[in-house]
This record gives sequence, structure tokens and C-alpha cells, in this order.
Amino acid sequence: MAYRILTINPGSTSTKVGLFEGSEAVFTKNVAHEAAKLAEFASIADQLPYRRDCILEALAENDVDLASVDAFVGRGGGLLALVGGTYRVGETMLDHARRGANGVQHPANLGSLLANEFAAECGKPAFVVNPPDTDELCDYARVTGIKGVYRNVHLHALNLKETAIRHATGLSKRYDECNFVVCHIGGGISVSAHRQGKMIDGYDIVGGEGMMAPTRCGAVPVVEVLNYLDAGHTTGEVRKMCMKTGGFVDLLGTSDAREVESRIAEGDKQAELVWGAMCYQICKCIGSMACALGGQVDGILLGGGMVHSKDLVSRIEDACGWIAPVSAYPGEFELEAMAAGAARVLGGEEEALEYTGVPAWNGFN
Repeated sequence: MAYRILTINPGSTSTKVGLFEGSEAVFTKNVAHEAAKLAEFASIADQLPYRRDCILEALAENDVDLASVDAFVGRGGGLLALVGGTYRVGETMLDHARRGANGVQHPANLGSLLANEFAAECGKPAFVVNPPDTDELCDYARVTGIKGVYRNVHLHALNLKETAIRHATGLSKRYDECNFVVCHIGGGISVSAHRQGKMIDGYDIVGGEGMMAPTRCGAVPVVEVLNYLDAGHTTGEVRKMCMKTGGFVDLLGTSDAREVESRIAEGDKQAELVWGAMCYQICKCIGSMACALGGQVDGILLGGGMVHSKDLVSRIEDACGWIAPVSAYPGEFELEAMAAGAARVLGGEEEALEYTGVPAWNGFN
């Protein structure tokens, strides 16, 4: 049966909406929001009615009847650590998303809330699929050299897992039969190790780990961060460097990778240095994830907007192709991934999980 599924992915300045029938997109729309309008709201949660009405207007303009939809899926956010899968939206999830129980205030937190609004009106189920707080780390990946301080991960889990699922299908295998190093390379960059269906390691892109990205500083020696603070900078500035104002933004004054490549073509040596350094760091991180898999890697998979860059892909192939075949999937599958997760549950291929609010990992005994 080809289920009709509406997917909702709230972002910083827009909300992506897609209606799927089976694997086919019937309708997709990037609903833009004016920054000045969003600034009127005191919190992310306060944006809910405004974004809901914007979505309803876009659906009405395209003759989408909510009553015909079998399930609604929102981008998860604001949740505590959980294993990957498709989760049924419930009261605990809604409460955690509303207040950002994980300490992160991001528009993705509205995903489950918006899906629930539409689902409740139509008497249909609401889900989230592989939310950003998906945590399947192996024990070794959690330990640091400071007592009581442990590693957590925040990754593009939805797109990473969907890319892996699709590639495994292309190999006539299941995701849980394969080992992959999977990358999402966009405004933020995730590099992760997937062993037999579990994302056992990766870099915390919110916490300042891994490679630099267009808007993120990546890993910086702790002593240098302390020196940066001693020079008069604030912890708030450092936090912004981790997520919004680091990387290309700080070094080149832009977050647009296309502009950086254009500047390189025009002979900009600083742009060339920064671009090359980012590619170099991505390759180092891929190599480390291959080691986390014990060298047993069935493929290196690249997804995200920057994978449209032939130079980027070529550099990764040259540096990492000896580890395993490199496959490029430019763009992202986030809306498709949400629809596919809900369809697997509706079709009985997998069980819907319940979000209990109890972290998937909460320390060693």
C-alpha cells in the first residue's frame, strides 16, 4: 500500500514540507519565514502557531487535503539521547521538545509539535524519525581523559542513516548487514561510523569536535581556547563559533561554499588554504571512523549540499578511496527519510518506538 505521509522539517528561516505517496513526492514546498517576523517571538516554542498557519496556507494553495494523509512526521529536536528509529509522538516527547530538554533551542524542536497538531486534528498518528539526539555510541567512544566528563554526539542522524539505508539497498543488503563511514557535508559537517545498523561513533558538531565547516570552528586545542578567552573573548562567543560563526564565516566572511570555490578560481590564496584545510580535516575524520570500524568498511558515503562540489568529492576519493569505495549522494534525503521511516512502521516492517524521556545512556555503572 502506498501510504500518504506529510513531512515537516522546521529550519532557521524556513519550514520544509513534503507530501509523499509511497516513495514519490506529490508536493514539496520550502515555506520561507521573514527573520523580522520570527524575531517577534520570545522563544522557539512561541513560533508554533505562526509556522502552523504558514504551512496550512501553503497546503491550501496546493490543494492538499489533510484528511487524505495517513501519518504526519516532524523533524525531531530538543530530546534526550535515544537510539535510532521511528518514534511515536507522545506527551513526554512534546513536553521535552517544547522546552528543549537537551539544552538546545533549535527550530527542529517544533517538528514533533507541528506534526502532532495536524495529526490530532485528523485522528492520525504522528512520528519523528532518527532525531538529532540519536545516540548509539560504543562505550569506548564515550570516555574522555577528564573524570565525569563524557562524549556526546549531535549529528545529522536522519540524513546519515537514510543515506546508509539507500546505499545498502543498492548493494542488495540490509543496513544492519553493512559497515559504512557516512558523511553529511553542508553548512555543518557530520562524519560517522555505522556498524551493522548502529551509529557507533561520530563527531559532536554542536560541541566543537571534528572538522571545520562553513559555519563551525571544528576541533581546536583546549589550551588555545583558554588563550582565546584570556584575550578577552567570552564563552558565549566561543559557543557561537561552535555552531554559527566559526569556519568559513570567521575565516572568509561567508558561509557559501560556492562563493569560496569561485574565489579560489579567481586566485584567492586564503580561500584556497581554508578550503583545502577543511577537505584535509574531513579526510582525517573519515580515516578515524574507518579505524573505529576496525578497517572493515563496505563504503564511504557522502551526502549533503557541498557534495555537489566535484573538487570536494575528488579530494576525498584521492585521500580515502584506498579504504573503501566512495559514493556521492549530493543533497539531502531528510523529507524522504522521514516519510520512509513512517511507511516502515505503517507497513509493519518495523515497530514504532516510544520516547520515555530516559536517556539511552546516562553514565557508566
